[in-house]
Amino acid sequence: MFLPRNNRRTSQQTKGHGDSEKRVAVTILFFVMGLSGISFLTPSFITAQKTHYRPDFPFQEKVPFRVVSWNIENLFDTHHDSLKNDREFLPDATRHWNYSKYKKKLADIARTITAIGEWNPPALIGLCEVENDTVLRDLTRRSPLKELDYRYVMTDSPDLRGIDVALLYQRDLFKLLSFRPVSIPPFGQHRPTRDLLHVSGLLLTGDTLDVFVCHLPSRSGGVRESEPYRLHAAQILRTEADSILHKRLHPQVIIMGDFNDYPTNKSIREVLEAEVPSSTLSPLKLYHLLARKAKSKDFGSYKYRGEWELLDHLIVSGTLLNRSGEFFTSEEKANVCLLPFLLIEDKKYGDKEPFRTYKGMKYQGGVSDHLPIYTDFELILY
Repeated sequence: MFLPRNNRRTSQQTKGHGDSEKRVAVTILFFVMGLSGISFLTPSFITAQKTHYRPDFPFQEKVPFRVVSWNIENLFDTHHDSLKNDREFLPDATRHWNYSKYKKKLADIARTITAIGEWNPPALIGLCEVENDTVLRDLTRRSPLKELDYRYVMTDSPDLRGIDVALLYQRDLFKLLSFRPVSIPPFGQHRPTRDLLHVSGLLLTGDTLDVFVCHLPSRSGGVRESEPYRLHAAQILRTEADSILHKRLHPQVIIMGDFNDYPTNKSIREVLEAEVPSSTLSPLKLYHLLARKAKSKDFGSYKYRGEWELLDHLIVSGTLLNRSGEFFTSEEKANVCLLPFLLIEDKKYGDKEPFRTYKGMKYQGGVSDHLPIYTDFELILY
């Protein structure tokens, strides 16, 4: 469905953006976290980004719009789904997953999202490894995150363990138009995998934004053995993205999630053809916001055998790198979120590693084995 570009804002779309009530809610959350003795940070602890602004025009307003992608490591409830293999996350299973651990994880995720957003809630949050609608309802309505009034959409995939992907969004910044799962047909002898999630929404500028949240097939069974399945899924994603790029007059596409591959792997480099941004940009091409930074030895969202790697990705269409537009971002504004409480000492390899909920079968009490990634957009209203 194509929605024509419209630079006029309606009262319904603009009402509440920069809402003082949400700012108060965020302030209260930070205050409560401080009283709880949790080591949270001031905004400066999130890597500062160089900001590029267009020349000021009369009545110009710049609205904060942060996009986050995060694999939150097995957010399961404590109840058995008879159609899924979720028994390891039950109170009587080896992991001894119970309600108190579940509640703590919800609270930790909520507090992390609050800290990532600093004084403004992130506009969009792509989540991987969420079990079902119950855990998302508990996260958005029964955890500290309820103060920020998020809404969500998610998939219901054939994944054997029952994990899915979801998108949380702020309704005053992103008006939901439609969402749909994109299934990945079975491939050879590999087990079923997660659907892709395609969400379309309206920005305050009147433009349509298309978002894909992905969790591509894992590397279990071996990197080479499992790669064809990821290439298969990436090709389906590429076809879906191409459809948007060629049908919309002003295509704005964000692709994010856990690809279980690095920027140099074939799924991203050859299938999606996600390039490092350059001085010459095409609105019909895809660009990887973190690929250049990922070349650094100590940069990544996931640590494997002492090495930081980037499994989580933020990819955008060329239109979203056009700084003369009303909604755009850049490489400088994208980064991995290195909040101190998301890290723990790496006793085996040295330095730090993500503070996981479980390390193997041992409960650590951390948040996730992945670090969140994010980028800031300039959303300019006139």
